[in-house]
Amino acid sequence: MTSPAGPSAGATLRLLDKADKEIVKLDRAIVGAVYKFQHDFRKNPNGGGFDLKPLKGDGRLWSARVNREYRALLLHLGANDWLLVSVKHRGHVHQNLDRLTYGINQITGAIDYVDLHVVEEDVLRRAPAPEPEAAPGPAQPAEEPLFARYSAGQLAELGVAEPLIPIVLKLTTDDELLGLAEYAPRHTGEVLLRLRDGFSYEAVREQVTEPVAVEKTKELDTDDWQAAAGRSQAVVITDDETLQSIIEEGDFGRWKVFLHPTQEKLVRRTYSGPARVSGGPGTGKTIVALHRVKHLVDRLGPGHSKPVLFTTFNKNLAADLRARLLSLGGPDTVARVDIVHVDQLATRVVRESDPGNTKRRIEDSQALTEWRRLLVEAGENRWDAEFLSDEWNQVILGQAVHSRSDYFKVRRAGRGRSITRAERAEIWQLAERFTQRLELKGLETHRQVAERAARMEIDRKRKIDQRQHQKDEQGGLGNIHIESGSGAFLRYRYRHVVVDEAQDLSAAHWKMLRAMVPAGPDDIFLVGDTHQRIYDHQVTLGSLGVNIRGRSARLTLSYRTTWEILRSAMGVLDGVDYDDLDGDRDTLGGYRSVLHGLRPTLRPADSWDEELDLVVDQLKAWSDVPRESVAVCVPTNQMVSDVIQRLGRRGILATEITRDGPRGDEGVHVGTMYRFKGLEYRCMIIAGVAEGLVPRTSVDDWERTDALRHRRELQRARSLLFVAATRARDALAISWNGEPSRFLKPLRAAHGGAP
Repeated sequence: MTSPAGPSAGATLRLLDKADKEIVKLDRAIVGAVYKFQHDFRKNPNGGGFDLKPLKGDGRLWSARVNREYRALLLHLGANDWLLVSVKHRGHVHQNLDRLTYGINQITGAIDYVDLHVVEEDVLRRAPAPEPEAAPGPAQPAEEPLFARYSAGQLAELGVAEPLIPIVLKLTTDDELLGLAEYAPRHTGEVLLRLRDGFSYEAVREQVTEPVAVEKTKELDTDDWQAAAGRSQAVVITDDETLQSIIEEGDFGRWKVFLHPTQEKLVRRTYSGPARVSGGPGTGKTIVALHRVKHLVDRLGPGHSKPVLFTTFNKNLAADLRARLLSLGGPDTVARVDIVHVDQLATRVVRESDPGNTKRRIEDSQALTEWRRLLVEAGENRWDAEFLSDEWNQVILGQAVHSRSDYFKVRRAGRGRSITRAERAEIWQLAERFTQRLELKGLETHRQVAERAARMEIDRKRKIDQRQHQKDEQGGLGNIHIESGSGAFLRYRYRHVVVDEAQDLSAAHWKMLRAMVPAGPDDIFLVGDTHQRIYDHQVTLGSLGVNIRGRSARLTLSYRTTWEILRSAMGVLDGVDYDDLDGDRDTLGGYRSVLHGLRPTLRPADSWDEELDLVVDQLKAWSDVPRESVAVCVPTNQMVSDVIQRLGRRGILATEITRDGPRGDEGVHVGTMYRFKGLEYRCMIIAGVAEGLVPRTSVDDWERTDALRHRRELQRARSLLFVAATRARDALAISWNGEPSRFLKPLRAAHGGAP
């Protein structure tokens, strides 16, 4: 039987979201057959022995031969346009055909395809086993359905797929809900999870449904399946690499093409000024940032300049962003983007004006040692070296304060201890002496460079604005080509700035970035999550000229980490408030996962040596997982060495994660908590999660002398553990020896251990 388009026409083949997840679970040989099938089908759906034929009388659902054992299920959208919705064994294709439902959602206008048989089987599989029959007694009330307060009509108005509504109204447990969400259309899952998390009906309608609803002014054509496909989570397969990328690149491969409508809206929207997207781990913030960069580049006119800056807080992540953007947009997109980590950018600015600078860069720990030596040499005992170091880093350098008078006026929010004007004068004098000391030794810190770069860019901006003002007042050249003192053309460096991991940039970084781009539509776009802040940079963006009020959005669904891992990780943050980068409180309320898996394991040991054996045993239990997809995270560098040595003695190849990334391409990745930001693994071990290490003993020394700093350091330690735990996709194991970390208390209680 020939397809509706005729005997030899080429086909448009689309892939429905979640069909790829079914395909990836098949044997590799079958996946290879799917690759060949899509290639040949696009050329000629009536050739190659596909045996293309309808499965139902409506002529919409068809089957096509993939190989001798498997068949592709396709929806015919019109002409020779097809939507691949499933790949099944030939013995299952004709079973339960009455349970395959498909239609155009009356609210979103998208295609809803649901295999009710699979959903029902999964929901029943997750339902708790019946209790043993008890002795006769009073009848126990039946458990109330999760969505009993909502009518079928209300759920339909929110866009829940109508064939699923009868099942939804019977759900009684979260496990059943997660079972349904795994196979339901993504919009249906998001609506139900939001309702379950306590969001009001009106809030879900406003935040989840309205952004993807068909415009009320347009009448929905329920027979236009091609238009519906354009509103659906589907991708047109244009070449052999498209499907292969989706299947083999994991989450990033999917998100290159399967953006959620909410994410798509954030990417394509025109903002009147700076905008921010927040959300927990795995919600797709970085993916949104990558697509935003590509969107901005696509809107540029012809040229060879790099008017878009894409930056983050370290070298590792910048390299990863470059690789991902290349995969997403290709070399033409990358050619128009300056991809550089923020300290490298600051260094570039400073070297423009001081190309002969030969100073050696030192870390904050080395700078603290120099502070201690200065105080000893000066016989100064009124001030603590740690306090002065923090004041210098967070206030003077952090806010790009470059004069005594500015220091008298600057806000010291979050510093805890208040100081008088006379004390500020003393601190400023010591800071000047400290700066001179580093100068004489030929040393500088990253924060010093960031502060200098911020001052230079602010001065550059002032000159640009002055020139523009003169042009407006007196007339002049259409383009500003007046050279600055550095020899560079006096114009803004960028048209757009996109920032990933925004929570880990300092105030000086933000001042520099703000001065690099003219204020206006789509000037700055930032993504981040303060719950994942691993450096002590407390900033209020509004005070730095980055005004995001009214232009903030939050992503709440994780598509990377299972709900069991996510729930345990969130327990680490139990009872602690986090800021939102703009003076208000941030929250993970409503943060959920659509994935389901095993609970993390918590294992104590009597000694570090015994704990190392636990690490080895756990890795052997995960022997079916590629070693590069497994990681071990520990609190200290010495423990990294211990783990690598023990694994080596047991015949397990391991590689250390350094500041520049993994040392090698093979083996289990091992590193400290700071090294895992931005990474993800199928399986993760966090070892050494004991008091004195997480948090370190020295943190509690601040409790008596600086209560605010004590709270801040505890918060940072929690964030590090939270980041580490949420790197795991499928499995997480946590261990300790001695007294377990106080941060594990909620997790141990939930696992039935002693609180």
